[in-house]
Amino acid sequence: MGPGVVVTGLTLGALAVVSLLAFQANGAQDRAVAANPSTSTAVTSSGPAASATPTATPTPTAPTLPTAGTGTGLRVVYSVSTHYVWLIDPRKTPQVVAVFPVTPGTVEPAPGSYPVYSRTPSGTGTDGRQIEHVVRFAQQNGVVFGFSAAVDGAATGAPPAAPAPSASASGSASGSTSGGKTGGIRSSRADGQLLWDFAPKDTKVVVIP
Repeated sequence: MGPGVVVTGLTLGALAVVSLLAFQANGAQDRAVAANPSTSTAVTSSGPAASATPTATPTPTAPTLPTAGTGTGLRVVYSVSTHYVWLIDPRKTPQVVAVFPVTPGTVEPAPGSYPVYSRTPSGTGTDGRQIEHVVRFAQQNGVVFGFSAAVDGAATGAPPAAPAPSASASGSASGSTSGGKTGGIRSSRADGQLLWDFAPKDTKVVVIP
């Protein structure tokens, strides 16, 4: 047997040993992966990650302020058809500094322009709830119309089963009653604070259809 044959045999033997070791190493790695799956695996839609993702709630879109019939200057505009309030300051850009929905009483004020004539920090509404930031602007047929907010966050324009005595020299804190009629226009507490800060006495309130 020549030297070349011996070298070839040794080489083939060494390659066989290396191949065997590589096969064993790969098998060990596969077993380790099976026993310890990767923590970066995506959670399915029915898993915890999906339930932790909040669902977006659509934000209601406020109606567009009509271009005519809302007056001029610093003013509060109230629409009896959409039940929205706009706070308008022509010195600001944009001029509409706030817009928000409200809940009216059982009757609505007639369209027109009125000045804020009375304000009360807190009181009791005709629905028996504690209210705050009362801004009165009109009296029609024995009913006082004004904006207010319930301290408990409730919004209702319906009169209570047994009306609470809440009349004062300037009218009820939420709009006086006349035969069960109420003129209180209820907003959220945050919006009531905005209107209170925006509309001191004599501020113009424009009521539009």
